[in-house]
Amino acid sequence: MTGGRKGASHDMNLNVYIETYGCQMNVYDSELVKSILVQRGHHLVDRFDGADVVLINTCAIRERAHQKIYGRLQQLKRVRALRQSELTVGILGCMAQNLKQDLVDGRDEVDFVAGPDAYRHLPELIDASRGVAVADPAALEKAALKLSTTETYTGVDPVRSGGINAWIAVIRGCDNMCTFCVVPYTRGRERSRDPEGVVEEVRALVRDGYKQVTLLGQNVNSYRFGEVRFADLMRRVADVPGIERVRFISPHPKDFPVELIRAIAEHPKLCKHIHLPLQAGNDRVLELMRRTYTNAEFRALVDEMRGTIANLSLTTDVIVGFPTETAAEFDETVRLVDDVRFDAAFTFKYSERKGTYAQRKLRDDVSAAEKTRRIVELVELQKRITHEINRSLIGSTHDVLIEEHDEKRPGYVVGKTDHFKHTIFPADGAEIGDTVRVAIEGAHGATLYACALSAHAHAARRAVG
Repeated sequence: MTGGRKGASHDMNLNVYIETYGCQMNVYDSELVKSILVQRGHHLVDRFDGADVVLINTCAIRERAHQKIYGRLQQLKRVRALRQSELTVGILGCMAQNLKQDLVDGRDEVDFVAGPDAYRHLPELIDASRGVAVADPAALEKAALKLSTTETYTGVDPVRSGGINAWIAVIRGCDNMCTFCVVPYTRGRERSRDPEGVVEEVRALVRDGYKQVTLLGQNVNSYRFGEVRFADLMRRVADVPGIERVRFISPHPKDFPVELIRAIAEHPKLCKHIHLPLQAGNDRVLELMRRTYTNAEFRALVDEMRGTIANLSLTTDVIVGFPTETAAEFDETVRLVDDVRFDAAFTFKYSERKGTYAQRKLRDDVSAAEKTRRIVELVELQKRITHEINRSLIGSTHDVLIEEHDEKRPGYVVGKTDHFKHTIFPADGAEIGDTVRVAIEGAHGATLYACALSAHAHAARRAVG
């Protein structure tokens, strides 16, 4: 942790700029950080120019995320050299937790790092990095990277930037220990939030005009607070008056509860979309990944979901080129994807993450060229499947919650169906936040094109109100 002005008085009313990289959990964490800093008298700015403090909330899941952060730090180093006023730079989140020594040692562009469980200490960390005396600098520096078994940020009201959807973390950490994943090392053990606090947060969101909430966790299936399980929490949230849609990410196939499948099927506000990470389709590779399910068990779970939830939309994650994965084993993944027919798939080339079992014990022996060949094959397959599924929706009608105006098409709006289908159609009087009945007229790639059937009714209701 580098020092700034020694002996300075307490720094208040600083302008703080926050950049967020990575997953939705990082977005939510940045909203927590904003709340903590505003409570201490600091100001949030949406531009780097004029900031006194720059905080970069990082992700450690993919190699590309690391490259982005290191590139950004080089930019900040140059800016810092040119500026006359002092600039404080802090690295937050998973990358700070996982690569703390690399980020601090020999990098004068970074003043401090703070892991995902240390955000309550940020005001003091900022002070210390700017030369303001703090009670116990050594203890503060240690606390900045300590993983907690209890921290859920109860009592911190996120500062959100508006919109239709709000993220809510309901469980933090992960106990699964998949061999490729760094999350257990960067976010610690699982701990669940009090359901009453979650429901109260949803009520507050309704008062602020939000129509949809998405419940977050590294493995939401593991949520448990006393006798309340995740399916119970989903129902409670969906029962909050004013909330129109409830989504969640991400579950684990190993313990997807029947109660949750039934809740999604039965409750009209629980969206009929599940993101179900596959990762691989070969049993040996799945075992090496410690995914704790087989190809057959995954297929059986999909069958149960589709047999219970009408018109279910399924998306997934897949890793190609995991250590020792053969071409024949990859072909099993291809066959599973072809058979299951996901609505969409997020595919990634395996890359080593520092500290994971795979990085320590397995040799990354699949060549870059072979990883590229495999991901190209899988992406092309999924594009075809997505196109066929979406083309089959032409002529059907769906409710779309409008999220934004289409920047490329004046007079058009963009939203998603209950099944998480990206949809574009003429506004025809409808506004952001309206739920509009549309007829699907076309499909291109992952996007549906539609015409509104009920926009005038929404406009009329607003006029009467």
